[in-house]
Amino acid sequence: MTFDLATILTQTHPYDSLPAEDQALLAGELSEVTFDTNEVIYRIGAPQTALFLILSGRVNITDETGELVSILGPKNSFGERGLMKDGMAAVTATAAEPTTLVAIPAEIFHRLIGEHPAVRRFFDRTRPAMARKQDLTTMALSDIMTPGPLTCPPGTSLIEAARMMRDRRVSCVIVSEKGEASGILTTRDLTNKALAEGLAYDTPVRQIMTPDPITLPPTALVSDVLHAMVERGITHMPVTDGGRLVGILTQTDLTRFQATSSAALIEEITYAQSTSALAQIVGRIPQLLVQLVGAHNAHQVVTRLITDIGDATTRRLLAMAEEKLGPPPVRYLWLACGSQGRQEQTGISDQDNCLILDDATTEADDAYFAALAKFVSDGLDEAGYFYCPGDMMATNPKWRQPLSTWRKYFRGWIAKPDPEAQMLASVMYDLRAIGGDAELFSGLQEETLAQSAKNSIFVAHMISNSLKHTPPLGLFRGFATARTGEHKNMIDLKHSGVVPVVDLGRIYALRGQLTQANTRARLVSAVETGIISATGGRDLIDAYDMIADTRLAHQAAQIKRGEKPDNFMPPSDLSDFERSHLRDAFVVVKTMQSAAGSRGGHLS
Repeated sequence: MTFDLATILTQTHPYDSLPAEDQALLAGELSEVTFDTNEVIYRIGAPQTALFLILSGRVNITDETGELVSILGPKNSFGERGLMKDGMAAVTATAAEPTTLVAIPAEIFHRLIGEHPAVRRFFDRTRPAMARKQDLTTMALSDIMTPGPLTCPPGTSLIEAARMMRDRRVSCVIVSEKGEASGILTTRDLTNKALAEGLAYDTPVRQIMTPDPITLPPTALVSDVLHAMVERGITHMPVTDGGRLVGILTQTDLTRFQATSSAALIEEITYAQSTSALAQIVGRIPQLLVQLVGAHNAHQVVTRLITDIGDATTRRLLAMAEEKLGPPPVRYLWLACGSQGRQEQTGISDQDNCLILDDATTEADDAYFAALAKFVSDGLDEAGYFYCPGDMMATNPKWRQPLSTWRKYFRGWIAKPDPEAQMLASVMYDLRAIGGDAELFSGLQEETLAQSAKNSIFVAHMISNSLKHTPPLGLFRGFATARTGEHKNMIDLKHSGVVPVVDLGRIYALRGQLTQANTRARLVSAVETGIISATGGRDLIDAYDMIADTRLAHQAAQIKRGEKPDNFMPPSDLSDFERSHLRDAFVVVKTMQSAAGSRGGHLS
C-alpha cells in the first residue's frame, strides 16, 4: 500500500503547522520503511538515527526491564526523546504487527526543530523557563477577576437592586441585557444619584446607572484596569469576552489581593489572639494559591510559601498552648511529616505531626503534653488542616514519646521491615522540625539515615513499597482513569501523579543519606551525589515539575470557579499538546520506577 505523505503531513500534528511549501519539501525527503511482527525498530541504548511516524500497524514501546509502557498507532511519532537528549534511544520500539513507518532522519528532525518553533515546542519535553511576573500589575484579569458577577435587568427597581447587593455583599450590580453589560450600578450611585436626590424606591435602575461602562477582556493586564480607574475615576471594571460578561474586578478586590501574600498572612498569624482568628487568616490560602499560580511561580515556590503559613500557624498554636498551660516540664519538639514535612502543601492538606520529648520526661508530664497536642491539633483542624484519617498525630500517645523511644521505633522498623513498618517509615522519614528544641531531632535523623542505608533488606522493602503507587498510564497513548465512582474518568494527580515521585525521592534520600525532606530538593541532591544518573535525574525532575505544576493549575482553576480544590482532573481539561507532554512525564516516572526496582535506583 502506498501512502500520500504530503496529505498525511497536513493532517498530523505538529507537521500540520509547517508552511505548505515546507510540508511539500519534507514529504519529498522522506521514505517509507516496513517492519514485520516482533521486528525490533531500535533498541534502548543504541544510536537514535531517526524520528518515526506510524502510517499503519502498531508499535510496542518497552523500557529497560522489558515492561510495556505504550502501544502506538497510526499518526503517532516516536523516537524524539533520544534525539532531543544525547542521540541514544531511551526505550525499545518493536513492531506489534506488520507496520509501515516514515523515517525522518536525525539531521532533518534537528533542522525542523531549529527552523520551526511549533515543532520544537511539541517535541521538547523539558519544562521551559517561564517568564516570572514580578507584581500584581502584570497579571492577567482572568487570574484575579471574580467570575459570575451580580446582574439584573434594566427594569429592576432601585430597592430590589440594593437588596440584591446587600444579600451578595457586593458593591455593584451589572445591568445586563442578553448576556451583555449595558450598564453598571454601584453603591456610590445609590447614595449620590438616588438617595441624595430623593428618588422613589421603585425607580428603575436604568435611570441612574452608568450606561455602556468601559470593559476589558480577560487577557488584559491589571495595569490596564489601574490606568482606567485613575483616568476615568471609576472603581469597578466589568470583564467581557467577545461581548459576553464573564467577571468583575473592583478597587477593593485589588487592595485585598495586594494584601494577600505569604508574608502578610504570617505577620497576621504571629499576632493572632484566638484560634478562630487563625482560621480566618488561613482561610485566605486559596486566594493566595490562585495569585501565586497566576503569577507563574514554580510549584516548589508555591508549595513552600503555603507550607510556611502552615508552619507559622503551628508555632502560634504552640505559643498559645504554652500561654494557657504554662511552661513545659521538659524540652520538647513538635515535628510535621507528610506534605507539611516535605514543604509541599497545596490548597488542601490534612495534618500529620508528632512530638519528641526529652528523655527526662516522666509519666506525670504526659498530661501536659497530651493537653498541648490536643490544643494544637484542634486549632489546626479549625483552621482547615484536618485531622489525619490514620491518627498519625501528636494526640495519639504512640506519636508523643521520649527521644529514646523514637530511637527504638526506627531501629525496629529497620530491623523488621514488615508492611506496617514500611508504611510508618515512609511517613516518618519526611519529618521536619517545626517548633521547640530542634536538637532533639538532629542526632536522631543522622543515626536513622546511617542505619537505613546499611540495611540492604530494609532498603529493598522500602523500594518495593514505593512502587505500589503507579502513574496513570493507559497503553494506547492515553491515561488510565478511574472507571467507577465519584471520580470516574479522572486522573488522581496526587496518588498517581506526585506521590510516585515523592516515593522515589524518599528512596534516593535513604540510599544517599540525604537530609532534605523536600522531594525536588531530594531529586536534585540525588543527581549531584550520583545516587541517580544525571540523564535520568534531569528527566525525572522535568517530569515532576510538569505533574506538580499541572496539579496546582488544576486546583487554582477550581478555586477561581468557586469550587473546593481537589486532586482529580479529567484529561479533557487539557489540550492535546498538554496531554501529550503530561503523558510523557508519566512515562519518565514509570521508567525510573522500573530502574529503582531492578537496579536499586540507578538509571544510565
